[in-house]
Amino acid sequence: MSARSNKPHEVVEQALALSRADGCVVIADEYSTANLRWAGNALTTNGVTRGRTLTVIATVAGKEGTASGVVSRSAVTAEELEPLVRAAEAAARGAGPAEDAQPLVGGVPESPDFTDAPAETSSAVFTDFAPALGEAFARARAGGRELYGFANHELVSTYLGTSTGLRLRHDQPTGTLELNAKSPDRLRSAWAGHSTRDFKDVDPAALDAELAVRLGWAERRVELPAGRYETLLPPTAVADLLIYQLWSASGRDAAEGRTVFSRPGGGTRVGDRLSGLPLTLRSDPHEPGLECAPFVVAHSSGGDQSVFDNGLPAHATEWVGEGVLKHLTTTRHSAELTGLPVAPALGNLILDGGGDRSLEDMVAGTGRGLLLTCLWYIREVDPATLLLTGLTRDGVYLVENGEVTGQVNNFRFNESPVDLLRRATEAGRTEKTLPREWSDWFTRAAMPALRIPDFNMSSVSQGV
Repeated sequence: MSARSNKPHEVVEQALALSRADGCVVIADEYSTANLRWAGNALTTNGVTRGRTLTVIATVAGKEGTASGVVSRSAVTAEELEPLVRAAEAAARGAGPAEDAQPLVGGVPESPDFTDAPAETSSAVFTDFAPALGEAFARARAGGRELYGFANHELVSTYLGTSTGLRLRHDQPTGTLELNAKSPDRLRSAWAGHSTRDFKDVDPAALDAELAVRLGWAERRVELPAGRYETLLPPTAVADLLIYQLWSASGRDAAEGRTVFSRPGGGTRVGDRLSGLPLTLRSDPHEPGLECAPFVVAHSSGGDQSVFDNGLPAHATEWVGEGVLKHLTTTRHSAELTGLPVAPALGNLILDGGGDRSLEDMVAGTGRGLLLTCLWYIREVDPATLLLTGLTRDGVYLVENGEVTGQVNNFRFNESPVDLLRRATEAGRTEKTLPREWSDWFTRAAMPALRIPDFNMSSVSQGV
């Protein structure tokens, strides 16, 4: 019999009851996905999947400290449950003392829905979206363009139980839509993406209309050399850059002198001004439309994540407040090492700049510059400055006297998001966006467009 035939909370309780370790954490992730794919203005595939992953974390106290062992497996049967628990215990006994060892978290009130059945998605999530997509196909066909893309919806119910009495539950819906429009000769391409919780706020017709405009812009081609250009970064590009910045904002790494957030001579740059604009970069588990887990869920230790912190409450955090660096990510262990406050990373990211202008308004206020669509293939060049490199994709447009006058060639860029915050001269209206490069890992973001007066297009790149 599969353990999945039992309710997730029951499996958590059974695994905890089987534990012989000094401490135990059990995480059951119950997931379901539904997806649609299309090409050339026609649906190609669709499907629904379901599954469960079970993670057991055992902690064993020793003379030199506490060790931890972690084992995760999918599709665990009832007969495999005890061997899984024993494997985690054996891993703990065979490991040395864990550097990040802390007492397991306790004293957090039980989630009222801990014993409820997991939430599940299904093809019904596309009930309104699919017909609207079909209408977009018809309009695209009539307009001489082809639509390609996919829509994916995932629902993960996480059940977390510990030997210290925690019983926590979080349901995380994640929906993404990526839509490409191409000219029949494949020489022109435009992209749009959308992040959603339930596909009720997705309008395929509006996205198709936006892509039709961009394909029209691309009918005129202008070749430009590498160089520094005034550039409008749309929200999706800003999100990709600042998510990487968040991933690089380790308090411990900064205190050890290894990152852009290290203070010369020792310590961190917390308290330093990063931007002349009143930019606030924050995370909040209760942000409307971008809700994420309000407690730590750590399947492994590493970086600024610790299995000992599982269940630790996560609160709204300002990483940058009014242009000043306020917090770096820490576990309880790294907070003790650095003297910084405990600040676990969260599953969303919001940048507020106080602006109210749309991207279209910002274009209208541009004398001459570039308008990007999105970035991809982003890689780190230098952690000391957080210098990143990457490519533009699916449309770089020339703006002259407040109007888009054509499409230019793609570029490779070299920029640091921290330095971009310093040099930004305008932030537009904050809106929900889908980070294109990191959409497999991080989808809950809200960003404004940013105006950068001298964005570094380091070389010309081929491709569309």
